Amino acid sequence: MFTIDDLGDRLGGYLPQEEIQQVKRAFYYAEQAHDGQRRRSGEPYVTHPLAVANILANMHMDHQSLMAAMLHDVIEDTGISKEALAEQFGKPVAELVDGVSKLTQITFEDKAVAQAENFQKMVLAMSRDIRVIIVKLADRLHNMRTLGALRPDKKRRIARETLEIYARIAGRLGINTIRVELEDLSFQAIHPMRAERIKRAVSSARGNRRSAIREVQSTLQKSLDDEQLAGTVIGRQKHLLSIYKKMRDQRKPFAEIMDVFGFRIITQDVASCYRILGIVHNRYKPVPGRFKDYIAIPKANGYQSLHTTLFGSGGMPIEVQIRTREMEAMANNGIAAHWLYKAGQTTHPIAEGSRARARAWVKGLLEMQRHAGDSLEFIEHVKNDLFPDDIYVFTPKGDIMELPQGATVIDFAYSVHTDIGNNCIACRIDRHLAPLSTRLESGQTLEIITAPGARPNLAWLNFVTTAKARSAIRHALKHQRQAEAGQLGRRLLNKALAEFDTSLEELSDDVVPRLLAELELPNEEALLESIGLGTRVSKVVARRLLNMEQGMPSGQGSDMREGLRPFVISGSEGMVINFARCCHPLPGDPVVGHLSVGKGIVVHRAECRNIAEHKNDPDKLFTLEWSDEINEDFPVGLRIEIESRRGLVAELAGLVTDADANIEHIGIEERDVRLSTVHLTLAVKGRVHLARIIKRIRNMPNVEKITRVVN
Repeated sequence: MFTIDDLGDRLGGYLPQEEIQQVKRAFYYAEQAHDGQRRRSGEPYVTHPLAVANILANMHMDHQSLMAAMLHDVIEDTGISKEALAEQFGKPVAELVDGVSKLTQITFEDKAVAQAENFQKMVLAMSRDIRVIIVKLADRLHNMRTLGALRPDKKRRIARETLEIYARIAGRLGINTIRVELEDLSFQAIHPMRAERIKRAVSSARGNRRSAIREVQSTLQKSLDDEQLAGTVIGRQKHLLSIYKKMRDQRKPFAEIMDVFGFRIITQDVASCYRILGIVHNRYKPVPGRFKDYIAIPKANGYQSLHTTLFGSGGMPIEVQIRTREMEAMANNGIAAHWLYKAGQTTHPIAEGSRARARAWVKGLLEMQRHAGDSLEFIEHVKNDLFPDDIYVFTPKGDIMELPQGATVIDFAYSVHTDIGNNCIACRIDRHLAPLSTRLESGQTLEIITAPGARPNLAWLNFVTTAKARSAIRHALKHQRQAEAGQLGRRLLNKALAEFDTSLEELSDDVVPRLLAELELPNEEALLESIGLGTRVSKVVARRLLNMEQGMPSGQGSDMREGLRPFVISGSEGMVINFARCCHPLPGDPVVGHLSVGKGIVVHRAECRNIAEHKNDPDKLFTLEWSDEINEDFPVGLRIEIESRRGLVAELAGLVTDADANIEHIGIEERDVRLSTVHLTLAVKGRVHLARIIKRIRNMPNVEKITRVVN
């Protein structure tokens, strides 16, 4: 069994003796704290933190990380506090331990919320010290190695969480050795039979293809030696989950997956990488479109390498990766390579660059966290943000921006800066104007056009892919909705106060603060927002304000004529004025409004039958009037019964376009052999505009009937 003395011997290779003693002291402290506790497997609990520390030792992590590994379950599973740890081992170690510890003092409604809250807490700790996530990954790796003692359902739950979050984070931070093992262990826990079959098939294939693999390896090595280039050719095997995904996505049996084995060439410097690339392309024909240069444009996690696929003998594809020794260390250890080089008292630009990228990623997580509505929404954003496939686009100044596959112009705008995304109105891709929903491709140059008064559009959420863009749009829309609700609330409250010949501005200075204190609201804006969103009734609030106003009559005998004035709407108020889909009101229609909780005012046509159920609640009903200045388009439905013929849809579309209207939806339903019913949804300026269009459609040949769709 692995002991603390064994670990001490390993640490002697890169840590000074006094730091090794501190790690040992942390182990003995943890051993005493966990005394009597055992794992599900029956082993003493302290074997777990010792194993976690051993994983970190493989990565040459510093002594504080190793001490935190020893102590990482002490706060969570024993009665020892963070303050006691800080006193014993220093504040940095206590902060690391606290960052990895779960929130045990709070009771959550379900497991998903608890996991999300714990992850959110860990992200905050990561922002202060990135070593928190490295300790957590080592902890999760050992837990995955020892899943055997758990129930099958618990195994699958932990494995899915590992696959969806922790394996992806390891990949995002470039710690490839941990990522691959986490993925394979998760796959084996979720699909044990499939994993076992693929493992047996790989073992069998290795025997069948051994001569072919040996031949390729020796040919590549001989080619390097002939050119007197220093390089080592290493055969490698794809891991289980990678093979399974390829079989699933390509719908192929294992026998047809040819590139199960690949080769890695490790050389001295970058120049040698490109020379070796030329040699292997000269020896084997490259597969078109399968070359990637991650040296010139590194991945987000700092990974650098040349990737190419070649046609081998018998048409077998050969995957080859070419990189330097430093790039190999970086590919395996990622951000942890920073401590690997630090342990040798040297710095390396690749490791430093990886750490800078990791800090930028964590900064992005914090921004998402601020914008997310709750912890569950935040963790969904994080999952969406951890896509492995990336594209590379350029700013007008030539800077490279990395985005996930499928990203749009809006995603790019928000990746540059949140304010640019919020104020984005148009875009040029390679100097040509393009829609904001355009999917981007590697190599494109983008220029974002902004306007100071522009605001995000709710429709953007239908096509953005990055978590940063999605959370920023939701955040901006939420604030926009609050601002619009405040403006509407002020108008509604002043309308209610007008019944008593007064207004909000004319009330005494102390009246509103007294009401806010009574209602336990922080400020006047919160009161107005609650009125605008329908959670408080303006007439009730007005009466309470007037009752507080000294010497003000309660409304008896006051002139009510102001209160009878209709509430004026223009259609451009934003998200707090909504138009009912049941009756599609248009400017010119008699309309009434109903105050709906969370939505603001919902506008209906006066004769709409759905408004009848609200007539028993007069405090929430409003007489509305259309503004004289309306520049918006409004949807309306038409049902046209017409004789079927070829070119009917094109004829209708041309007629509607000539009438300066837009078709939002069109559908045709055959009634019988002769007649069809056309369902048409148009965007029009108002009732007069609609009448003009109906007149034009009625003049078409063989129109039997045309009606406006209501309810």
